[in-house]
Amino acid sequence: MHDINFTHEHELKEHDFLGCCKDCQASLDIIKPHIMGFAKRIKKYTPKMLAALKPADLYRLYQLIDDLAHMETGAHLAGLILDEADIRRELPVIRSYYSAFFNIHEKHLAEELCKSKEPWDTLKSFPFYPRYEALVRNQIEAVHPAPGSRLAFIGCGSVPMTLILMSRLYGIRSIGLDNSAKTVNLSKKVIQCLGLEKQIEIIQGDESGLQDSDWDLALVAALAEPKARIFQTLRKILKERKELIPVIFRTYTGMRAVLYKPVQPEDIQGFSIVKQILPTGRVNNTTVFAELDE
Repeated sequence: MHDINFTHEHELKEHDFLGCCKDCQASLDIIKPHIMGFAKRIKKYTPKMLAALKPADLYRLYQLIDDLAHMETGAHLAGLILDEADIRRELPVIRSYYSAFFNIHEKHLAEELCKSKEPWDTLKSFPFYPRYEALVRNQIEAVHPAPGSRLAFIGCGSVPMTLILMSRLYGIRSIGLDNSAKTVNLSKKVIQCLGLEKQIEIIQGDESGLQDSDWDLALVAALAEPKARIFQTLRKILKERKELIPVIFRTYTGMRAVLYKPVQPEDIQGFSIVKQILPTGRVNNTTVFAELDE
């Protein structure tokens, strides 16, 4: 297995480029080697090698790019960085790793939860738990769902943290969809071990499964794909239902877009953006609220 070495000759700090408004090119020159270095490092790992890493090693490897994604560069500098030719060529590699990381990391967590005697304590020890808590809180405060609302979550994953927290903290019922049979089976086990079977239903399938389901609020996961098809299917369903139902989706903005490709305007044709909530702290996702065009 590839030997992991997490040391840096020069660790990137925000004070390295706080003067970026005076010289963005200098800041780009400082940040670029760190992004390119991560891309070079991650290319040495096959999916099998990543899956074989211990959870702690997997997380430390992820932290290298996570730190870069959360640098407070500002929108202008972030755009310059991510549009730089060499960096742009490496983004598919970095973004593919990011998606693989979450799939593997969630699987580890799901297995830990299923064998834990205190699954809620285990869940709260998950490194990203505070991020999800902040993300869900912001979404709930923005939507103010009516009592008895049922959320449909497209792309729920092995550990549907959003649904778990919405149920636990706000009493919201939900339905989670995922295409993968293995992911769905694991997710069902997680929901069962947390005692949330009555509040959360997990089903296998894509967004078309919402056609005949009971829901009044839709959420599209940041990693759910393909976005264009998902939104067109939602558009068709909502037009048939003739109801004003909020659609929320998660995307990546600023430097966080190094992690995953942002949702594009052409992906959400037929929808208008009503509001956005930019991430704070270590939250990765920008939350976008949209509604069907008339």
